Amino acid sequence: MNNFNHIHFESKWYKKWQQSRSFCSQVNSKKSPYSIMMPPPNVTGALHIGHALTFTLQDVLIRFHRMNNMDTLWQPGTDHAGIATQMVVERMLAKKNIDRRDIGREKFVEKVWEWKNISGNNITDQLKALGSSPDWEKERFTMDEGLSLAVKEVFVNLYNDGLIYKDKRLVNWDTVLLTAISDLEVEQRETNSSFWYFKYPIENSKNFLIIATTRPETMLGDTAVAVNPKDERYKLYIGKNAILPILNKKIPIIADDYSDPNKGSGVVKITPAHDFNDFEVGKRHDLDIINIFNENGSINNNGTKEFEGLDRFEARKKIVKKLKNLNLIEKVETISNTIPYGDRSGSIIEPWLMDQWYVNAKILAKPAIESVKNGETKFVPKNWDKTFFEWMNNIQPWCISRQLWWGHRIPAWYGPDKKIFVDTNIDGAKKQAKKYYNEEVELVQDEDVLDTWFSSALWPFSTLGWPESTNDLIKYYPSNVLVTGFDIIFFWVARMMMMGIYFMNGKSPFSEVYIHALVRDEKGQKMSKSKGNVLDPLDLIKEYGADPLRFTLSAMAAQGRDIKLSKERIAGYRNFSTKIINACKYLELNKCYDEKDIDYNDIQMPVNKWIINLNNLLNEKIKRAIKEYRFNDYSDLMYHFVWRDFCDWYIEFMKSILNSGSELERIETRFVAKSIMNNILRFLHPLMPFVTEECNEFFCKSKNLLITSNWPNKIEIKNKKNPIALIVKIITQIRAFRLERKITFKNKINLFLKSSSNEKLKSISENTQLIKYIGKIENLIINSNENKFSDSLIIYPVENILLGFEDIKNIKKQEKVRLKNELNKINDEFLKIEKMLNNKSFIAKAPKEIILKTEDKKKELNEKIKEIKDLLV
Repeated sequence: MNNFNHIHFESKWYKKWQQSRSFCSQVNSKKSPYSIMMPPPNVTGALHIGHALTFTLQDVLIRFHRMNNMDTLWQPGTDHAGIATQMVVERMLAKKNIDRRDIGREKFVEKVWEWKNISGNNITDQLKALGSSPDWEKERFTMDEGLSLAVKEVFVNLYNDGLIYKDKRLVNWDTVLLTAISDLEVEQRETNSSFWYFKYPIENSKNFLIIATTRPETMLGDTAVAVNPKDERYKLYIGKNAILPILNKKIPIIADDYSDPNKGSGVVKITPAHDFNDFEVGKRHDLDIINIFNENGSINNNGTKEFEGLDRFEARKKIVKKLKNLNLIEKVETISNTIPYGDRSGSIIEPWLMDQWYVNAKILAKPAIESVKNGETKFVPKNWDKTFFEWMNNIQPWCISRQLWWGHRIPAWYGPDKKIFVDTNIDGAKKQAKKYYNEEVELVQDEDVLDTWFSSALWPFSTLGWPESTNDLIKYYPSNVLVTGFDIIFFWVARMMMMGIYFMNGKSPFSEVYIHALVRDEKGQKMSKSKGNVLDPLDLIKEYGADPLRFTLSAMAAQGRDIKLSKERIAGYRNFSTKIINACKYLELNKCYDEKDIDYNDIQMPVNKWIINLNNLLNEKIKRAIKEYRFNDYSDLMYHFVWRDFCDWYIEFMKSILNSGSELERIETRFVAKSIMNNILRFLHPLMPFVTEECNEFFCKSKNLLITSNWPNKIEIKNKKNPIALIVKIITQIRAFRLERKITFKNKINLFLKSSSNEKLKSISENTQLIKYIGKIENLIINSNENKFSDSLIIYPVENILLGFEDIKNIKKQEKVRLKNELNKINDEFLKIEKMLNNKSFIAKAPKEIILKTEDKKKELNEKIKEIKDLLV
């Protein structure tokens, strides 16, 4: 295996996993279920770095629990992405000079399905490149037949229960796409804007009210002017009228707390039809609500003939010019403010008054809030529940209708008098209509489709066969955990909880919600195409391999911290893959994989017991880390065990044993090395599935797939007190001495050891061969009969042992200087801690565990001071 081509073996192993049906859930098995609902990526989408993080972490959880003998279902699928998909297909048709309106709704939807069947699975292929292992045989699409039925059932039930209704309210209106969009689809951009101060004359007075705005065109829809009731400047005007400039129309001056006396002039114009805050003010004061815009953002006939038909921004220019001519502009400032843009169209979003379908989210939110409060659903990290509560306690009616053709068409039909009939199909609606009118009438279905988030809110149960009571639904609902980013807690997480609790007998759709951080560039900047700092995961996989990318994302996924990603880090973890391969190669060259199994109770060598004990400790720590979603700890544990404990130490110890040990010692060591490497590959498999599967077959000669293998059990051995940790410390000090003195390993040195602990000296004497081999020691003299070391030796303390090295370069004086400098540093630290412990305020306020740790640190420093002083005598 000289050319380890990751592209080749990644493709090979993914095919083998799918062919073996390793990803499949087993609904009829007696195994305990473990299920995760995959956040369905948009069918138009491409794998981005946020996806890579989300799906890597989910895959780690699924692979880990699969190996721990659980029946795992990772439910995959894609979202139909109403707006995005319609835009893609419209652009595709535009290249052929075809407008959707020319071919009609039915033909257009056919074209969308054609596109979906040909190009709509790209995101799925990209997830496979990352190594994701969901149950592809259960893949769903939010527009497939089963999910469409579920959407209709939910809509009808909520309508009949009075929780879905039609209302005239403000929406985020996209004047290019000609549809309402959700808050999530609105991008707030920082912009420098003109801030005009206009004069509104007061009726029967020579005085004016100064009103500032960044949207002069909305003046045409003003129906009041508001001042704060506590603002002394304007109290005398409350109840009077202002004259709306240009239109010369009287509008009332009202008192409302919405007006901030400290902002601008303290007076605000109220345009209820075109501002969300103004809309609420208008309702409080029963103001007229005048819509002045057409759907494309031009001025309608409510804006007077002078401006009718003008684009809103052309109207703005004309209004400003006219007010200037009328001498009604006080001043103009340039300010920095946020402007709402449609993330798909790039156009400025207009608050627009229109009839839309709404869900009474306030009612549905209450059980979801209670679910988090009582611990049925837990957020990890816990601080995210505060964000959840803040959003849910202030929730507004949910606008669920969209003016599109692609999506779930609203199952509502209108009679001749606009009477609404809601049913899952036209036949049911006709029966209702006949009963209502006492005759058959023509019904017209609502033109709108449902918000994409409506169907994705049903994902945890609709994908499992609801409204039927399927075996999948019974076994896998609720799921164990949802893994997602914080930006859709409200838009998706909360809505799944609302719908799941309502339709699944009060059961929240998941027990835990793990919220991961954002992936940023190496400088901590948000990635964007405009900044040129976007890292494409597919490019990274092609260059470095899927495993190094997965490992990097996991290693940096500390709870509560954003990930600062760089290519250098990924390259570093590619070296980790190489380290594993090289370790396997070494074991193969030394025939470790040919060694027959032996009884672990027969293990005798301390070095082999040492690595087994570390293996057992690692196993427990990994399991705890994964179950607590501490993916960075899992990665760190594996990295340090493989690189440091196994490769840097154990393999070095092996070399000594294989070179000079007895035949029985070599047999035992080869067997233990094989066992530990087999465990390493299993421990690492959830995180690095490709390289571990390749090594398992190529080096370990295993015929069984790791993906369906069992997680390693604890290795039981006769466990005596193990000296190898002490040997490691001694060799570490030998290496440090060589590094400080620039003594290469070609030059062997002599080492003298003294200790008052006979037990430690015995441990050293039993392992002199390891110390001499790895430390490149010529002579090892233990417990010299001299009362003190020769003045020619340089002394280092290790635990209760003194190590004496020959001063082969005559640097005793420099050594004393070094020790004195070290003593000064330790003394300074000791004094700081002593001062802290003498501080009554610290003792009174600090937690008990902190005080105990500080006292332990003081004792540790005191012992070091004594050791160094003894060396300086």
